[in-house]
Amino acid sequence: MKAVLCKAWGSPDTLVVEDLPDLVPGAGQVVIDVKAAGVNFPDVLIIQNKYQFKPELPFTPGSELSGVVRAVGEGVGKINVGDKVIAFIGHGAFAQQVIAPAQAVMPMPPGMDFDTAAAITLTYGTSHHAVVDRAQLKAGETMLVLGAAGGVGLATIEIGKALGARVIAAASSDEKLAICKEHGADLTINYSTEDLREAIKAATDGKGPDVIYDPVGGIYAEPAFRSIGWRGRYLVIGFANGEIPKLPLNLTLLKGASLVGVFWGEFAKREPKANMAAMRELMGWLAEGKIKPHISGRYALKDTAIALNDIAARKVTGKVVIQPEK
Repeated sequence: MKAVLCKAWGSPDTLVVEDLPDLVPGAGQVVIDVKAAGVNFPDVLIIQNKYQFKPELPFTPGSELSGVVRAVGEGVGKINVGDKVIAFIGHGAFAQQVIAPAQAVMPMPPGMDFDTAAAITLTYGTSHHAVVDRAQLKAGETMLVLGAAGGVGLATIEIGKALGARVIAAASSDEKLAICKEHGADLTINYSTEDLREAIKAATDGKGPDVIYDPVGGIYAEPAFRSIGWRGRYLVIGFANGEIPKLPLNLTLLKGASLVGVFWGEFAKREPKANMAAMRELMGWLAEGKIKPHISGRYALKDTAIALNDIAARKVTGKVVIQPEK
């Protein structure tokens, strides 16, 4: 089988594709023929040794996938060869085959395609954990989403609307904001052409948003936090901008506001039952049409570096997937 390998820390262009032996499952494991693998911003960071999770070299990046069970190890129940499944793992998805622990595998809902299945765990899992669990967003509240046209951004818009909230999407171009509107955003802000604080003030009648979802960091974090409403919750998702902002902590005092960290991967590991309950709710919303992953690109395994570079350059809207058989 073919797999993408990271043999030394570096940019996406340092990755190689090599032939490796077929995988054999151990006890409690399954081997999956990968049909699609979701590409995420952490994949860019992991291969540069800049992420919280640091695998040993060499390794295959990629953490979420869909496919067909190829082999089942000893002690695995309820999963059979030929089953269509979704899996979230630490690494290994950018390959034709992957080994996954049985507890990280869930059945694909009937009628779901492989690309959609590969695009739902990390972005929607992160956003559900952030918005529902950490922020406890309520119907009628207002949420501002920064970097709203990215994978987690669009997922957050949809989740906010499913909960009955008013959602303001902020992004860097009118083209990206048009996609945000298609996914349910009530109002939009182009922070490349508009003053962010003034635009937030106008969009909220001066009250500020109840929740701010920030996967970007950088220069927009402080003006956004200065605009937050009383008892607001500021969700720290990540730093796609590349810069970790330094916020004056007196702002939390003045606003009676909370800075809330969101680390979905650790949540899924520490609280697997709560994570599976969230996934079941997401699958229900998917079946009802309340959420629908926006997949803007599909890449062959040999083009994994291009996909990661596009993510790093923030050229991508929604999600992109690797199709190992392409």
